Amino acid sequence: MFLQSVLLATFAFSSSALAAFGITTSGNNIVVDAGSDNGLKVTVNSGSCDITSILYRGEEFQYQSQYSHLSSGLGTATVSSQIVNNQYAKITCTTSTLTHYIVIRSGDSTIYMATNTQSEPSVGELRFIARLQSSKLPLEYPFGVVSTTAGSSSTVEGSDVFVVSGQTRSKFYSSERFIDDYVHCVYRDSDAIHACILLNSYSYEGSSGGPFFRDINSNNAGDATNLYFYMNSGHVQTESYRMGLHGPYALAFSRSGVPTGKSMDTTFFADLGISGYVAPSGRGTVTGTATGISSSFQKVLHWYNSNWQYWVYADSSGKFTSPPMKPGTYTQVLYQGELKVASSSVTVSAGQTTTANIAASTQSRTTLWQIGDWDGQPTGFRNADNQLRMHPSDSRMSSWGPLTYTVGSSALTDVPMALFKSVNTPLTIKFTLTSAQASGAATLRIGTTLSFAGGRPSATINSYNAATPAAPTKIDSRGVTRGAYRGFGEVYDYSIPAGTLVSGSNTITVNVASGSSGDMYLQPNVILDAIELFR
Repeated sequence: MFLQSVLLATFAFSSSALAAFGITTSGNNIVVDAGSDNGLKVTVNSGSCDITSILYRGEEFQYQSQYSHLSSGLGTATVSSQIVNNQYAKITCTTSTLTHYIVIRSGDSTIYMATNTQSEPSVGELRFIARLQSSKLPLEYPFGVVSTTAGSSSTVEGSDVFVVSGQTRSKFYSSERFIDDYVHCVYRDSDAIHACILLNSYSYEGSSGGPFFRDINSNNAGDATNLYFYMNSGHVQTESYRMGLHGPYALAFSRSGVPTGKSMDTTFFADLGISGYVAPSGRGTVTGTATGISSSFQKVLHWYNSNWQYWVYADSSGKFTSPPMKPGTYTQVLYQGELKVASSSVTVSAGQTTTANIAASTQSRTTLWQIGDWDGQPTGFRNADNQLRMHPSDSRMSSWGPLTYTVGSSALTDVPMALFKSVNTPLTIKFTLTSAQASGAATLRIGTTLSFAGGRPSATINSYNAATPAAPTKIDSRGVTRGAYRGFGEVYDYSIPAGTLVSGSNTITVNVASGSSGDMYLQPNVILDAIELFR
C-alpha cells in the first residue's frame, strides 16, 4: 500500500512536471505552466494581477489568505497574456500609474518581473512581495532568524519590532546594502527547496538611495513568510523616487540550494516588448582608475542622475568598469568605504566605453588625534557590530553609556556608535597635549552618518562652548532602531579659538542638540562616523 502511494505521488508529480509549456485561462485565472522538469505552474488573477497560486514540484507554496503582488496589491488592473516566440509566457498588468510584467520562460523555474512606473503608489513604497506558506518555507537567508517574528511575545517599538525568545526581531533586520544584495531567500532544510529574489545590475537602476541603501528583504511573520524586493520606500529616504522601469528582477525556485543572482541573464527581455527596457547594445560603460584611497578601505564607484543609478567595486589597484548603463550624463562619485571623497561628471553613450579616472580629494591638516575611521560608517564603535540586526534595547547590546574615551589608552568600543540625547550623553573625551600641540587655534571635526529628529552634535572643549550647528536636513524615518545607519552623512566642524586647549589634560564633551521627543531610543540621536582634532 505504501509503495502504491509513493508511485501514485511520483506519477502525479511527473505528469505535472512534463506538462506542455503554455497559458490556459479559466474564469479569472491565467495559468502559466512552465513545462519545466520541476513543474512550475503559476496562476495570476486577471482582474487584480495578484499571483494566487505557485505550484512547484506539485506543491502549493503560495499563502492563500493573502496573495503575492506589487505594493499591497494593485486592486484592479487590466491584465493580458501572450506567448512570445514559443518560449516566453508574458503577462502584462496595466493601471493608470504603472505597467507590471510577469514573464515565465519555457522549461524554467523562475518568475521574471519588471515594473514600469509613471508615479509613486499611494502607499508610498514600491515593492514586490511574495507571500508564501510559512509552514513550508520557514527559514530566511542570508541572515537567519533576526527577521523571523513568528512567535513574538511582545512589541518593542511601533508595530514592527518584536521580542522572540528574549531577542528583538524585525523585518528591517533582513536588510542588505544594495551593492551586495543579489540574492535573498526563504527556504526549508528538509529538501533544500528555496524561493529566492534574484537581482542583477539592471534590477536597482530605477530604484532610489544609492549603493549603500538598505531595505526589507524577508520576514517569517508566523502566518506567512514574506519575501520582498523593495524598489523604493520612505525608509530613511535620501533622494527623490525614480520613475520608469524597475528591473528585471526574479522570484526563483530551487531544490539545490541558493541560486546565483548577480549573473542572472535577463537579456531576453529585449525580445519581449518591455516598455523602458534597454538592451546591452543600447548601453555604454565607464572605465578608469580610482586613486587616493588606502588599501584598507573598499573603493566604491557610484553613478547617478535623476533617472538611473549604478555602482561597482574597484579592484585592489583601483581599476573599475561600470555595469552596462543607459546613455546620459551622470554624477560619478568615489567612496572611501561609504564616505564620499570625490565627485565628477561623466557622459555615457550607447555602444561606447568612456574613460573617467577619479582621485580622492585631500585636505592639508595636522591631526592631533582621531577616533574611528573616516569611512562613512560607525565601524568599530560600541554596538556597531550588532545594530544592523537588533534593537538598541536588546539585552545582547553592550551598555550604551554615557561613556568616557581616553585618547591613547581606550578601546574604540569605548565610544558608542550612536548618541541618544536622553540616554547616553555626554560622550566624554579626555586627551593630553604638549605645549606645542596646545598652542594656537584648532578644529574639532565630528562626522555623522545619520541623524534623527533634528539631532546634531554639540561640543564643549574644556570650558569653551562651541557654536551649535544648524539642524540637519530632516529624514522623516526611524534609523538606528530599525537597523539603518546611513543618511546624508553630515560632517560638523567646530572652531576652537587659540588659548582654549592647554598643555596637559584636556576634556571634550559631546552632547546631542535638539528638542526632546519620543520614547527612550526615539530621542534625537546621531550615529557617529569619526571624531578628529586637527589644525
